[in-house]
Amino acid sequence: MAKYVFRRILYMIPMMFIISLLAFIVIQLPPGDYVSKMIEEMRNLQGTNWTPQFEEAMRERYGLNEPVLVQYGKWIGNIVLHGDFGYSFQNNAPSQQIIWDRLGLTVAIALASFLFSWVVALPIGIYSAVRQYSIGDYIFSVLGFIGMAIPGFLIALVVMYVAFARWNVSISGLFSAEYANAPWSLGKFVDLLKHIWLPMIIVGTGGTAGLIRIMRANLLDELDKPYVDTARAKGMPEWRLLLKYPVRHALNPFISTLGWTLPALVAGEAIVSIVLNLPTTGPVYLMALRVQDMHVAAGFLLLLSFLTLSGTLLSDILLAWLDPRIRYE
Repeated sequence: MAKYVFRRILYMIPMMFIISLLAFIVIQLPPGDYVSKMIEEMRNLQGTNWTPQFEEAMRERYGLNEPVLVQYGKWIGNIVLHGDFGYSFQNNAPSQQIIWDRLGLTVAIALASFLFSWVVALPIGIYSAVRQYSIGDYIFSVLGFIGMAIPGFLIALVVMYVAFARWNVSISGLFSAEYANAPWSLGKFVDLLKHIWLPMIIVGTGGTAGLIRIMRANLLDELDKPYVDTARAKGMPEWRLLLKYPVRHALNPFISTLGWTLPALVAGEAIVSIVLNLPTTGPVYLMALRVQDMHVAAGFLLLLSFLTLSGTLLSDILLAWLDPRIRYE
């Protein structure tokens, strides 16, 4: 197993370089750059026409007058050698500071949503498969399709409207007013737990609905196999038979989704964060893409890629541990 994990980690290194190069190039594909966006906004606000010499001086200041590959080489070299993700033009601060300041809360919401999805989807998926075509199965199927069809930001808007119109309560943000800018303490952590449940449910709803369908379909396939009838004929209790054999085998595709679920949750919370006014990476990432603040945007894409590769590695290890038929070699 150690050799397998080490080999997979070695494979991840060139993959990260390829992904980082593609992300850096794609970000700069739209016409213009950060300087042209900045000058256009200043012209719209102030009505000032800047000279070409000023634009060229600004591009030289930000290093945007160099070829894309040269810019990428400097950026990735600073990351590898110094852990420096570059400079945020929009925020006038190091990119890693912008990323790390918001990454913690983003990961907290993503992990909470991920656990919520599994805790809810696993028992419901098992129930729907065991009680196929029952009233409960139909109800959960309808709710699952609704959860998959409705985007998270729309659910957030509806919940905010109902809470404010019904109880005159604002449920946006992750902290109360007295803790918003306060340093971390036990009180602030408890306040976070009081607020995180709403984005956890909203972000995790779409993933939960999809996982319910996956678990139901996989378990239905396993329940019809001969080994289930054999175990039942030997007198094994139904609940023990269910958990020991078919559910365990049905978890394989369930676990394989780990590779894309976690980064999907991190990326999917962007619009929800804007609606709920959450201090996460989503709003900053969208703004960086809009104004072509390339170091911040490329840094976020690099982290999402790392989460995807790490999640895939973790799901492969869990699959091999769960199913003896899968081998590392």
